[in-house]
Amino acid sequence: MTLLNVENLRVTFRTEAGPVEAVRGVSFNLGRERLGIVGESGSGKTITGRSVLRLIRPPGKILADRMEFDGIDLTRADEKTMRGLRGRRIAMIMQDPKYSLNPVMKVGAQLTEGLRQRDGMSAADARKKAIEALEAVQIRAPERVMEAYPHELSGGMGQRVMIAMMLIPDPDLLIADEPTSALDVTVQAEVLSILDGLVRDRGMGLIFISHDLRLVARFCDRVLVMYKGKIVEELAARDLMAAKHPYTQGLLNCLPRIGGSQGPLPSLDRDAAWAV
Repeated sequence: MTLLNVENLRVTFRTEAGPVEAVRGVSFNLGRERLGIVGESGSGKTITGRSVLRLIRPPGKILADRMEFDGIDLTRADEKTMRGLRGRRIAMIMQDPKYSLNPVMKVGAQLTEGLRQRDGMSAADARKKAIEALEAVQIRAPERVMEAYPHELSGGMGQRVMIAMMLIPDPDLLIADEPTSALDVTVQAEVLSILDGLVRDRGMGLIFISHDLRLVARFCDRVLVMYKGKIVEELAARDLMAAKHPYTQGLLNCLPRIGGSQGPLPSLDRDAAWAV
Protein backbone atom coordinates (compact mmCIF):
# COMPACT_ATOMS: atom_id res chain seq x y z
CA MET A 1 0.00 0.00 0.00
CA THR A 2 1.39 3.41 -1.03
CA LEU A 3 1.16 5.92 1.80
CA LEU A 4 2.96 8.86 0.19
CA ASN A 5 3.45 9.64 -3.50
CA VAL A 6 5.68 12.52 -4.63
CA GLU A 7 6.19 13.42 -8.28
CA ASN A 8 8.50 16.14 -9.63
CA LEU A 9 8.87 18.05 -6.36
CA ARG A 10 10.65 21.38 -6.76
CA VAL A 11 11.51 23.83 -3.97
CA THR A 12 12.78 27.27 -4.96
CA PHE A 13 14.05 30.13 -2.80
CA ARG A 14 14.17 33.73 -3.98
CA THR A 15 17.52 35.37 -3.24
CA GLU A 16 19.18 38.66 -4.16
CA ALA A 17 21.17 36.75 -6.77
CA GLY A 18 18.03 35.20 -8.25
CA PRO A 19 16.00 32.04 -7.64
CA VAL A 20 17.82 29.01 -6.20
CA GLU A 21 16.36 25.53 -6.61
CA ALA A 22 17.11 23.54 -3.46
CA VAL A 23 15.09 20.50 -4.62
CA ARG A 24 14.85 19.76 -8.33
CA GLY A 25 12.42 17.23 -9.74
CA VAL A 26 12.39 14.74 -6.85
CA SER A 27 10.00 11.78 -7.22
CA PHE A 28 9.47 8.84 -4.87
CA ASN A 29 6.79 6.81 -3.15
CA LEU A 30 6.59 5.36 0.33
CA GLY A 31 4.68 2.45 1.77
CA ARG A 32 4.70 1.27 5.36
CA GLU A 33 8.47 0.82 5.22
CA ARG A 34 11.78 2.50 6.13
CA LEU A 35 13.00 4.79 3.35
CA GLY A 36 16.46 6.32 3.78
CA ILE A 37 17.55 9.59 2.17
CA VAL A 38 21.31 10.19 2.11
CA GLY A 39 23.64 12.79 0.68
CA GLU A 40 25.96 15.60 1.68
CA SER A 41 24.88 18.68 3.61
CA GLY A 42 23.00 20.94 1.21
CA SER A 43 21.83 18.12 -1.04
CA GLY A 44 18.16 18.81 -0.27
CA LYS A 45 17.37 15.98 2.17
CA THR A 46 15.81 18.05 4.95
CA ILE A 47 14.04 20.40 2.54
CA THR A 48 12.42 17.36 0.92
CA GLY A 49 11.20 16.12 4.30
CA ARG A 50 9.90 19.53 5.37
CA SER A 51 8.13 19.96 2.03
CA VAL A 52 5.92 16.94 2.75
CA LEU A 53 4.64 18.81 5.80
CA ARG A 54 4.45 22.08 3.83
CA LEU A 55 6.82 23.72 6.31
CA ILE A 56 8.65 25.76 3.66
CA ARG A 57 7.72 29.41 4.12
CA PRO A 58 8.36 32.45 1.87
CA PRO A 59 10.71 33.22 0.24
CA GLY A 60 10.60 29.45 -0.38
CA LYS A 61 8.07 28.01 -2.82
CA ILE A 62 6.94 24.39 -3.22
CA LEU A 63 5.78 23.04 -6.58
CA ALA A 64 4.98 19.43 -7.46
CA ASP A 65 3.08 17.57 -10.16
CA ARG A 66 1.78 15.39 -7.36
CA MET A 67 2.29 15.20 -3.61
CA GLU A 68 -0.36 12.94 -2.15
CA PHE A 69 -0.60 11.44 1.33
CA ASP A 70 -3.18 8.68 1.87
CA GLY A 71 -5.42 10.14 -0.85
CA ILE A 72 -5.01 13.76 0.33
CA ASP A 73 -3.52 16.21 -2.18
CA LEU A 74 -0.92 18.07 -0.12
CA THR A 75 -0.27 20.64 -2.85
CA ARG A 76 -3.87 21.88 -2.76
CA ALA A 77 -4.77 21.28 0.89
CA ASP A 78 -5.62 24.44 2.84
CA GLU A 79 -3.81 25.39 6.03
CA LYS A 80 -6.58 24.00 8.25
CA THR A 81 -6.22 20.60 6.59
CA MET A 82 -2.44 20.71 6.96
CA ARG A 83 -2.70 21.59 10.65
CA GLY A 84 -4.89 18.52 11.06
CA LEU A 85 -2.22 16.36 9.40
CA ARG A 86 0.88 17.79 11.09
CA GLY A 87 1.67 15.88 14.24
CA ARG A 88 -1.53 13.88 14.17
CA ARG A 89 -0.88 11.85 10.99
CA ILE A 90 2.53 13.06 9.78
CA ALA A 91 5.20 13.76 12.40
CA MET A 92 8.78 14.97 12.06
CA ILE A 93 11.66 14.41 14.48
CA MET A 94 14.05 17.34 14.13
CA GLN A 95 17.80 16.90 14.11
CA ASP A 96 18.81 18.29 17.51
CA PRO A 97 16.49 18.33 20.56
CA LYS A 98 18.39 21.35 21.96
CA TYR A 99 16.84 23.49 19.22
CA SER A 100 13.45 21.77 19.05
CA LEU A 101 12.43 21.60 22.72
CA ASN A 102 11.35 24.81 24.48
CA PRO A 103 14.11 25.55 27.04
CA VAL A 104 11.77 27.34 29.48
CA MET A 105 9.02 24.70 29.59
CA LYS A 106 9.18 21.44 31.51
CA VAL A 107 9.16 18.30 29.40
CA GLY A 108 5.75 17.28 30.75
CA ALA A 109 4.17 20.57 29.71
CA GLN A 110 5.54 20.19 26.19
CA LEU A 111 4.37 16.59 25.86
CA THR A 112 0.84 17.33 27.05
CA GLU A 113 0.29 20.70 25.35
CA GLY A 114 -0.93 19.20 22.06
CA LEU A 115 -3.15 16.68 23.79
CA ARG A 116 -4.87 19.37 25.82
CA GLN A 117 -5.07 22.11 23.17
CA ARG A 118 -5.74 19.98 20.09
CA ASP A 119 -7.59 17.00 21.52
CA GLY A 120 -9.30 18.63 24.51
CA MET A 121 -7.92 15.99 26.87
CA SER A 122 -7.98 16.53 30.64
CA ALA A 123 -4.72 17.27 32.45
CA ALA A 124 -4.74 13.86 34.16
CA ASP A 125 -5.42 11.91 30.95
CA ALA A 126 -2.84 13.92 29.00
CA ARG A 127 -0.22 13.27 31.68
CA LYS A 128 -1.01 9.54 31.67
CA LYS A 129 -0.64 9.34 27.87
CA ALA A 130 2.62 11.33 27.95
CA ILE A 131 4.09 8.97 30.56
CA GLU A 132 3.06 5.98 28.44
CA ALA A 133 4.85 7.56 25.45
CA LEU A 134 8.03 8.06 27.49
CA GLU A 135 7.87 4.44 28.60
CA ALA A 136 7.47 3.36 24.96
CA VAL A 137 10.83 4.97 24.12
CA GLN A 138 12.45 3.14 27.06
CA ILE A 139 12.78 6.05 29.50
CA ARG A 140 13.01 4.34 32.89
CA ALA A 141 11.89 7.21 35.14
CA PRO A 142 9.19 8.97 33.12
CA GLU A 143 7.70 10.84 36.10
CA ARG A 144 11.08 12.43 36.83
CA VAL A 145 11.64 13.33 33.19
CA MET A 146 8.19 14.94 33.02
CA GLU A 147 9.33 17.43 35.69
CA ALA A 148 12.71 18.15 34.05
CA TYR A 149 13.72 21.02 31.79
CA PRO A 150 15.39 20.13 28.46
CA HIS A 151 18.83 21.33 29.61
CA GLU A 152 18.70 18.78 32.44
CA LEU A 153 18.56 15.88 29.96
CA SER A 154 21.40 14.18 28.12
CA GLY A 155 21.46 14.25 24.31
CA GLY A 156 20.13 10.72 24.10
CA MET A 157 17.37 11.40 26.62
CA GLY A 158 16.38 14.59 24.80
CA GLN A 159 16.17 12.70 21.52
CA ARG A 160 13.94 10.07 23.13
CA VAL A 161 11.67 12.82 24.44
CA MET A 162 11.42 14.22 20.90
CA ILE A 163 10.51 10.78 19.54
CA ALA A 164 7.90 10.32 22.28
CA MET A 165 6.40 13.73 21.51
CA MET A 166 6.04 12.88 17.83
CA LEU A 167 4.58 9.43 18.53
CA ILE A 168 1.90 10.48 21.02
CA PRO A 169 -0.72 11.08 18.25
CA ASP A 170 0.17 7.67 16.68
CA PRO A 171 1.07 9.07 13.22
CA ASP A 172 0.96 7.07 9.99
CA LEU A 173 4.15 8.69 8.67
CA LEU A 174 7.26 9.66 10.64
CA ILE A 175 10.01 11.81 9.12
CA ALA A 176 13.23 11.48 11.14
CA ASP A 177 15.85 14.12 10.28
CA GLU A 178 19.26 12.93 11.49
CA PRO A 179 17.72 11.54 14.70
CA THR A 180 20.97 9.88 15.82
CA SER A 181 23.66 12.31 14.61
CA ALA A 182 24.36 13.80 18.07
CA LEU A 183 24.34 10.48 19.91
CA ASP A 184 27.10 8.06 20.87
CA VAL A 185 27.10 4.62 19.30
CA THR A 186 25.39 2.83 22.22
CA VAL A 187 22.54 5.33 22.50
CA GLN A 188 22.28 5.45 18.69
CA ALA A 189 21.64 1.71 18.60
CA GLU A 190 18.96 2.03 21.28
CA VAL A 191 17.15 4.84 19.41
CA LEU A 192 17.24 2.87 16.16
CA SER A 193 15.85 -0.16 17.94
CA ILE A 194 12.98 1.99 19.24
CA LEU A 195 12.23 3.37 15.76
CA ASP A 196 12.45 -0.09 14.21
CA GLY A 197 10.00 -1.52 16.73
CA LEU A 198 7.57 1.34 16.25
CA VAL A 199 7.58 0.96 12.46
CA ARG A 200 7.15 -2.80 12.76
CA ASP A 201 4.53 -2.80 15.53
CA ARG A 202 2.51 0.25 14.52
CA GLY A 203 2.85 -0.20 10.76
CA MET A 204 4.13 3.35 10.18
CA GLY A 205 5.95 4.65 7.15
CA LEU A 206 9.38 6.12 8.00
CA ILE A 207 11.54 8.57 6.06
CA PHE A 208 15.01 8.38 7.65
CA ILE A 209 17.31 11.27 6.68
CA SER A 210 21.00 10.72 7.40
CA HIS A 211 24.61 11.30 6.40
CA ASP A 212 25.63 7.88 7.68
CA LEU A 213 25.60 5.47 4.74
CA ARG A 214 26.55 2.42 6.80
CA LEU A 215 23.77 3.12 9.26
CA VAL A 216 21.18 3.53 6.49
CA ALA A 217 22.37 0.34 4.79
CA ARG A 218 21.73 -1.61 8.01
CA PHE A 219 18.52 0.06 9.11
CA CYS A 220 16.44 0.98 6.05
CA ASP A 221 14.60 -0.99 3.36
CA ARG A 222 15.24 1.37 0.43
CA VAL A 223 17.58 4.32 -0.11
CA LEU A 224 17.44 7.53 -2.15
CA VAL A 225 20.80 9.21 -2.81
CA MET A 226 20.56 12.98 -3.33
CA TYR A 227 23.05 15.36 -4.92
CA LYS A 228 22.40 19.09 -5.43
CA GLY A 229 18.65 18.72 -5.01
CA LYS A 230 18.22 15.68 -7.27
CA ILE A 231 17.91 11.95 -6.72
CA VAL A 232 20.87 10.39 -8.51
CA GLU A 233 20.29 6.80 -7.41
CA GLU A 234 17.58 4.68 -5.81
CA LEU A 235 18.30 1.16 -4.62
CA ALA A 236 17.58 -1.44 -1.97
CA ALA A 237 19.41 -0.65 1.28
CA ARG A 238 21.10 -4.05 1.29
CA ASP A 239 22.73 -3.09 -2.04
CA LEU A 240 23.97 0.35 -0.93
CA MET A 241 27.57 -0.74 -0.43
CA ALA A 242 27.59 -2.00 -4.03
CA ALA A 243 26.04 1.17 -5.50
CA LYS A 244 26.70 1.89 -9.17
CA HIS A 245 26.46 5.68 -9.41
CA PRO A 246 29.89 7.37 -9.19
CA TYR A 247 28.61 9.90 -6.64
CA THR A 248 27.40 7.17 -4.26
CA GLN A 249 30.64 5.27 -4.85
CA GLY A 250 32.56 8.45 -4.03
CA LEU A 251 30.68 8.89 -0.75
CA LEU A 252 31.40 5.27 0.17
CA ASN A 253 35.10 5.65 -0.65
CA CYS A 254 35.32 8.63 1.73
CA LEU A 255 34.21 6.51 4.71
CA PRO A 256 36.97 5.68 7.21
CA ARG A 257 37.62 1.97 7.68
CA ILE A 258 38.98 0.17 10.72
CA GLY A 259 42.30 -1.34 9.71
CA GLY A 260 42.39 0.71 6.51
CA SER A 261 45.03 3.13 5.30
CA GLN A 262 46.28 5.70 7.81
CA GLY A 263 46.70 8.30 5.09
CA PRO A 264 44.23 11.12 4.33
CA LEU A 265 40.75 10.05 3.25
CA PRO A 266 40.14 10.49 -0.49
CA SER A 267 38.23 13.58 -1.60
CA LEU A 268 35.16 13.33 -3.80
CA ASP A 269 35.78 14.16 -7.46
CA ARG A 270 32.57 15.74 -8.73
CA ASP A 271 31.16 15.65 -12.21
CA ALA A 272 28.91 18.49 -13.41
CA ALA A 273 26.77 15.91 -15.21
CA TRP A 274 25.54 14.51 -11.87
CA ALA A 275 23.50 17.64 -11.25
CA VAL A 276 21.85 17.71 -14.69
